[in-house]
Amino acid sequence: MPFRVALSGLDAASTDLEVTGHNIANSSTTGFKQSRAEFADIYANSIQDVSATTAGRGVRVVRVAQQFSQGGIDFTANNLDLAINGEGFFIMADSSGNTSYTRAGAFGSDRDGYVVNHAGDRLQVFAPIGTTGSFNTGTTTALQLPSLSGPPSPTTSVVAALNLDSAETVPTIAFSATNANSYNHSTSTTIYDSQGGAHTQTMYFRKIAPNSWEAYTAVDGSFVPFTAAVVGPPAVPAVNAVVMNFDNAGVIIPSSGDINATGGVTLQPHAIAGVDPITLSFDYSSSTQFGGSFDVNELSQDGFSSGRLSGIDIDGTGVVFARFTNGQSTALGKVAMARFSNPQGMRQLGDTSWAETFTSGDPAIGEAGTSSFGLMQSGALESSNVDIAEQLVNLITAQRNFQANAQVITTADTVTQTIINLR
Repeated sequence: MPFRVALSGLDAASTDLEVTGHNIANSSTTGFKQSRAEFADIYANSIQDVSATTAGRGVRVVRVAQQFSQGGIDFTANNLDLAINGEGFFIMADSSGNTSYTRAGAFGSDRDGYVVNHAGDRLQVFAPIGTTGSFNTGTTTALQLPSLSGPPSPTTSVVAALNLDSAETVPTIAFSATNANSYNHSTSTTIYDSQGGAHTQTMYFRKIAPNSWEAYTAVDGSFVPFTAAVVGPPAVPAVNAVVMNFDNAGVIIPSSGDINATGGVTLQPHAIAGVDPITLSFDYSSSTQFGGSFDVNELSQDGFSSGRLSGIDIDGTGVVFARFTNGQSTALGKVAMARFSNPQGMRQLGDTSWAETFTSGDPAIGEAGTSSFGLMQSGALESSNVDIAEQLVNLITAQRNFQANAQVITTADTVTQTIINLR
C-alpha cells in the first residue's frame, strides 16, 4: 500500500527535521557534536517473489550518527577552561564513581576544591610521582586544588659567583663587620629556615694576600663558624672564615685553602628557637679575581617562604600547575584523556557527555600530545561544530521530503477514492 510507504517517508522526514532542529538549537553549546540522520530502504519479499518486479516498502531511520569533527576554539579569561585541539575526551567521574566522557571543558571548582563541570562531575588526572616531574599514568584520580598555603622550604645551598678586584689592597686592621675599612667587599641575600622565616645572610670578603681572600658569613648579624672541607686531616676545628685562592690568571684554584671550591663549604648557623638549625652549602667555584670592579654575577639560594595559592596554569600537555605568592609552582597532576576506536558507537548521556559501549570499544587512556591524542588549550573552549548554513539547507531539504511524502498520501487517497466511486 502506498499509504504505508508514504507514512514511513513522513516518519523519516520528521526525524530528519528533529535532528536538524536539535543541531540548530545547540549551535552555541560548548563541546556539542552535531548529529546526522541516516536512512535505509525497506525491501520485503519472499523466496517465491520476483525481485525485479517487487516494489520497496518505504524507508526507516537506521542511525542518528554523531559527527566528531573539530569545533572552533574560543578563548576565555578562565584558566580552568580547557579545549582539546585534536582527538580525545576529558574523563569525568561522578560522586558514585561512574565514568563519562566529554569535550566540554568549561570547568570550575566546588566547595572542596575539586575541579568539576556544571553537573558536578570531577575531572580526572594522573597524579604526580613525588617531585620527579613524572606522573602515575596507571590510574586516574580527581583533580583537587590546594586549599592550604604552599609549604616553605629551608635554604640548603647558596651559589655565589663573584669577581673580587685583584687591585684591592690588604686591610691593615683586624676584621670587624662594623668597620668597613677592615674588609674589601660585602653582599647580602635572604635565606629561609624550616618554618619559612626570612633571615638576612651577609657575606664579607677580605683580601689577606695576593691571590688569596677570606670570606666571612653572618646570619642576622651573628657570625657563624664554618665546618670547612679542608685539604689535610679530617678533624679540623671550626673557623670564622674560609679562604679562596686564585691562580695568576684570576681563576679560583680548586681544592686549595680552606674550601673545596668545586663542592662549596658547609656551615651550621646558630640555633633559632623553635625551628631546625640552618645547614648551608656554599659554592664559590665560579668566582674570579680579575682586574676590575667588584661584581656579583650570581647570588642565589634554594629556599623559599610559605605562600598562598595565586593561580592555576595548565600547559599544552595537560600538566596542571598551582602558582603560589612565594614564586613557587607545584604540579597537581596531568589531565587524563580517553580515545575510542569507534566514537560514533558511544552512548549519549546528555549534558554533552557520552558513555562507552560495546560498539565504541574500550577507551584508550593517555596523555595530551602523545600518540594520536590532541593538545590542550587552557583559557579556551571548543565551540559547537554545527554549521548553521548547512543545517538550514538540511532543514529545507527535510521539509521538501516531508511535503513530497504527504503528496504521495494525497495522490494515493485520490486513486483510492476513484476506485471506490466506480459503479
